[in-house]
Amino acid sequence: MKTRYKILLLFIITLFVGTYSGYSQNAYPTLFVQPDSLIGQTEATNTADEICDTTYTTGPDIDDNVNSIFADQLDSLTSSWQIREAYKLDSTDVDFSEWFPRNLPDSVYIQRLMRAEQVVDLSYNKIVKKYIIMYTERRRNQVEVMLGLSSYYFPIFEEALDRYNLPLELKYLPIIESALNPVARSRAGANGLWQFMYGTGKNLKLEITSFVDERRDPVKSSDAAARYLKQLYSIYGNWQLAIAAYNCGPGNVNRAIRRSGGKQNYWDIYYRLPRETRGYVPAFIAALYAFEFSKEHNLHPRLPDISLTTDTIMVNRYLHFDQVAATLNINKDKIRALNPMYRRDVIPANKTKSYPLVLSQGKTVDFIDLDTAVFAYEREKFFPNNTLKKPTESSGGYFTPVDVKGKAKVYYKVKPGDNVGFISSWFKVRASDLRYWNNIHRNLIRAGQKLVVYVPEKQKAKYAKVDKMSFAQKQAMIGKTSTSSKKVKAKTLDSNYVYYKVKKGDTLWDISQKYAGISSDEIMRLNKLKNDHSLYIGQQLKIKRKM
Repeated sequence: MKTRYKILLLFIITLFVGTYSGYSQNAYPTLFVQPDSLIGQTEATNTADEICDTTYTTGPDIDDNVNSIFADQLDSLTSSWQIREAYKLDSTDVDFSEWFPRNLPDSVYIQRLMRAEQVVDLSYNKIVKKYIIMYTERRRNQVEVMLGLSSYYFPIFEEALDRYNLPLELKYLPIIESALNPVARSRAGANGLWQFMYGTGKNLKLEITSFVDERRDPVKSSDAAARYLKQLYSIYGNWQLAIAAYNCGPGNVNRAIRRSGGKQNYWDIYYRLPRETRGYVPAFIAALYAFEFSKEHNLHPRLPDISLTTDTIMVNRYLHFDQVAATLNINKDKIRALNPMYRRDVIPANKTKSYPLVLSQGKTVDFIDLDTAVFAYEREKFFPNNTLKKPTESSGGYFTPVDVKGKAKVYYKVKPGDNVGFISSWFKVRASDLRYWNNIHRNLIRAGQKLVVYVPEKQKAKYAKVDKMSFAQKQAMIGKTSTSSKKVKAKTLDSNYVYYKVKKGDTLWDISQKYAGISSDEIMRLNKLKNDHSLYIGQQLKIKRKM
């Protein structure tokens, strides 16, 4: 037994030494670009440790919490319908059991960023570090999914960037824009891998109609993004400012520059930028780091259950995904995954305008051989009199149906304190339907938001009154009281523990940082939590008291 223990101990020591053996070497000069206001003038012979010390001792004290917007985007990746289907994921199952390095010294991160040799300035500071930790420690499951998706999307991004002679590292922008989800849609209405707003997409000549949304076309949107980034760089001559302007628009960046007295260094105008944009450049640097050094953090690509080798066929007749699925024996969800630009499972092609159909490589030959049968399959059902039917379905999962058969449409204005569960129970509809009808992500609704609800036609008058009812009246309508008549006994607090009340935006990692010597894993085990999704505002967590 002792011999086996010694062998195991020797293996762990060897692994540790091997992992850190290169960290004490001198940093490569000139490759790592820091804003002067942060690090001052450093000599080319500085070691990574010296650079790190300078970063934290000179210039403005730049520090901020990790912006929850980017964490939410990562969460929405694995909770999205398309990704769950492609990966067969349980969106709540995040595995933190696999070994990975923690608490790395700053010099490690700095030296690695220096080795990356990129055109875009890869600054390092406290904020960048927090985002690196988010990607490499707290959101490992989602990052591994993106690593798998990148093998399909990155060649498309790189080709577009190369076409306009732009830095290839800009391919990491969709990581923070959409988490590589081609049908991602923000609350503001930005859409696709590169998250274009409607107006920006139209200005960049992207087609956006009831049937086609080229913001979700990986090829077309990547070309548009490259053109837009080139325009922004021509304005600022600085990639960090151009990247910030991509996120919030040149107007916001220009205002931040004016308010800071004309300074044109990203970190000098940091606190003048909108909150979301403040995290944008640090998140970009961290995403680049996480992908470039994924192996060092024991992150492994998770490949989707779809072919990553594809061919494209140009179609010049109306075609429905169901026709392709039935005649070529392909799962329709896989067709959707490869063709996210089509909103309603319909390719609206005709003799004057053709559209692409992307299929796995082996199926393109089948399509060519069976094209007559494909187009003829139940054609009258899908295209009566060879015309497009009024669209009522969406493959993207966020468009409100034109109508729901046998149902009447009523509206409800969200009140303070409402949630999806309450509203669905008052109208006796499924929460999933309410989310679908109103593009609700992760049950996030806001007071004043107008929701559409489909109810039985004969009960329209009854449910139309719900919007004007008080909370107590709505609860009484479903046989519940607004407050509990039972007194809840206060829990007896155990003196062996301290207690923490969960606040908005808290994560297990954030909470663990408030208590010396406590890890997020300990908090999870002690409170029987699975992951961050198990937290809710007001929840009381037990924290082991350290003696």
